[in-house]
Amino acid sequence: RIVVLGKTGAGIVNTLCGEPVFEVDHTPKSGTSECQAKYMSVSGRMVLFIDTPGFIDTDRPEEEMKSEILRCIKECAPGPHIFLIVLKVEKYTEHEKAVIDKINQYFSVEVFRFTIIIFTHGDHLPEGMKIEEFVKQSEALSDLIKKCGGRCHVIDNKYWKNNQGDEYRTNQYQVAELLKTIDEIIDANKGGYFTNEMLQGVKRDIQQEEGRIKQSSPDFTEEETATKAKQSVFKNLLSKAAGVTTGALLGALLGGAIKFMKEERSLGLAVGVALGTAAG
Repeated sequence: RIVVLGKTGAGIVNTLCGEPVFEVDHTPKSGTSECQAKYMSVSGRMVLFIDTPGFIDTDRPEEEMKSEILRCIKECAPGPHIFLIVLKVEKYTEHEKAVIDKINQYFSVEVFRFTIIIFTHGDHLPEGMKIEEFVKQSEALSDLIKKCGGRCHVIDNKYWKNNQGDEYRTNQYQVAELLKTIDEIIDANKGGYFTNEMLQGVKRDIQQEEGRIKQSSPDFTEEETATKAKQSVFKNLLSKAAGVTTGALLGALLGGAIKFMKEERSLGLAVGVALGTAAG
């Protein structure tokens, strides 16, 4: 499970998969208008991509943001193996500072262990410059990359072609390097994923709802059962999140892990308790 956070995340996923997996919103705001989730085959393995609406960098109404954060939570439960933070290769401005400040505010130390920074608009890099050199030009960017263990990559969805003389400035090379980094994170965490009380509670509720649906509607396919279970749990989450701020929900999603778990050991805690803690 890979959660993509930040600008034009849909374009990143499409480049990774080599096909238009997600629809890209070409408005001046974020590349994705709402949370999208889809399984795709990448290098011989099935990966669930959860592409967010750019909630770390776009001004959106509180209730709209709350809904999208909860969609991300129910799609990635019991927790993601990788967080991809998407930033642009561009001049460091007050806007970029605000984005990085928001990341630092909500990301726990544990989340950074599972995080990679990926830059878009690689054609904005001066000729011969690598992304690590670009990052060094900004103290804030450098500090962020250090928190992520130095993991950063760059692609360009528009101009970089795979037949140029400079291998570094090709998506083919950069995607291969990114996949290596993803494997390194998964190996370092022994196949485990980031989780916390809220994420485990949501997974438990989904599993319980699936069991109820299988009993009441045995003719449903597994996909139909899973979809309906997630829809039901999502409605319940919206109800429980009434009065909870967007910041509290982000803190609940990205807050400290209770443990790094492997798939077969996932156990849940009550979502109501997790949301209650977030609200407090």
